[in-house]
Amino acid sequence: MNHLVVIPARAGSSRLPRKPLRLIAGRTLLHRTIAMARAAIGDRDGVALTVATDDAEIADHARAVGCDAVMTDSAIATGSGRALAAALAQPIAPRFVINLQGDSPFQPKGALGSVIAALEAGAHVATPVIALDWPALDALRDHKTRSPFSGTTCARSPDGHAYWFSKAIIPAIRNEDSLRARLPRSPVWRHVGLYGYALDALRRFEACPPTALENLEGLEQLRLLELGIPVMTVPVDPPSFDSSGIDTEADISRVEALIAQHGDPTPSL
Repeated sequence: MNHLVVIPARAGSSRLPRKPLRLIAGRTLLHRTIAMARAAIGDRDGVALTVATDDAEIADHARAVGCDAVMTDSAIATGSGRALAAALAQPIAPRFVINLQGDSPFQPKGALGSVIAALEAGAHVATPVIALDWPALDALRDHKTRSPFSGTTCARSPDGHAYWFSKAIIPAIRNEDSLRARLPRSPVWRHVGLYGYALDALRRFEACPPTALENLEGLEQLRLLELGIPVMTVPVDPPSFDSSGIDTEADISRVEALIAQHGDPTPSL
């Protein structure tokens, strides 16, 4: 096994209790994430998939829909920590660990493959981003009036390395009307909840305590930047509809409305 794809799925969530088992248009959030991951992995050699959880009911549900599950310590506070625990529980540790957030079931089709390619090309950490056109930026702004901590943006260098991530929309845009008239896309990149790590980078990350700015934003990837670990961002095409995470009741209602309008993008696996 070269790559281990881990779906962290803890039971506790202050905003959406027992989130992995919540139904979205008749299928659980976890089932949708598993189905998306299995479709993205396809017939790739050397890639395994598992759910990492602290709850027996969640583990049983994962296995019932055909996915391996690993029980991890309930004291682990982050998805990356749970992903590392799952990797170290394997008979042979993988070279790369991919943390596929369990609350982001509508990933772009090419996201997982792009992250795998970036890791194999030498990235310490890789994560996908989507360039927002102006209507998509308007939709994100509108969504944040109701769920201000749902959806993450990224400022990145020309070669793709991340400068910063934020729950605010960055960068701020001066002379926006002029830019809208000249450019088809906004300068805003939206982050997709998928992280790939070289195992050593993940070990280093987890060996350090959360940083002050990480705690303020609620974004664990900021610890990487504060530690000086470079994060390669990989542009991917947008999914069939909004790819932000499921964090609140409002997010479930939003996604169910999108499914009713556009059809269900989750593979039937």
